[in-house]
Amino acid sequence: MKTIIVATDFSEVAENAVEYAAAVAKQNNARLVLFNSFTIPFHAANTLLPGASIQRLMIENEIRLIERALSIFYTYEIEVTHESSFPFLEEGLSSLITKYNAELVVLGMTAKTMEQDLWGNTTTSAIKKLNFPVLAVPLHAKFEGTRKILFACDVFHGVSEQVLARIKEVATSLSQSEVEIFNVNDKVEELKTETHVSTAVHAINEGLEGITYYYKNVRSNEVIKEIEKEIREFNADLLIMVPKKYGFWSSIVHRSKTRIMASGLNIPLLSIPI
Repeated sequence: MKTIIVATDFSEVAENAVEYAAAVAKQNNARLVLFNSFTIPFHAANTLLPGASIQRLMIENEIRLIERALSIFYTYEIEVTHESSFPFLEEGLSSLITKYNAELVVLGMTAKTMEQDLWGNTTTSAIKKLNFPVLAVPLHAKFEGTRKILFACDVFHGVSEQVLARIKEVATSLSQSEVEIFNVNDKVEELKTETHVSTAVHAINEGLEGITYYYKNVRSNEVIKEIEKEIREFNADLLIMVPKKYGFWSSIVHRSKTRIMASGLNIPLLSIPI
């Protein structure tokens, strides 16, 4: 059975992601693992609490998690289990991915802020560190089926078979969905003459055979703005992107477009690492 992991801290944005993940799990006959990375509340952390008080907080948190799992089970009629741990979120998720042989991690995404642009947040950090498919769900996103998938990529650099297989799997599991392969580059006019680009397009054609898809190329240096514009024009239900890996010094200069997009969307973003 496929397994989807969704993390919650019981905040509004996290609980919306839980509802979204539960609806996706129901459509795909998947099991849902509800995960909470337990942290001592800020006001309690600043006091000298006895061990019994901390234990009580942990029990209360566990009860809350169990109640949430039960409510999902009765609402969506899917298999639900729950997990909680003390480690940092990424460490806990990595452990659960291995334990359950999971297919996907779902996290809530807070609204765009200047601080997030500079430093990121918990979800963008998970996208960067997990090296695993992560679905970032903004606060007001509701799962009502996924009819239009926008895959924003750089055709000049090719697309891996792993990513194409994942996109095809997503599109196949969602009935009547179509995929737009959206390429933004200031060299679009060279697409027809570049041999390696032709090879990349051929690989995409083979990788996505059997589903409805088409290409759209835009010549521009404003990648993020063009993607945001295309989301509106295409009326996309889901954005898929492949985060690039940078070395230490390069990461100081380059900000991941995937993580920037994740914190500024009204639709979910599926990040598929290479």
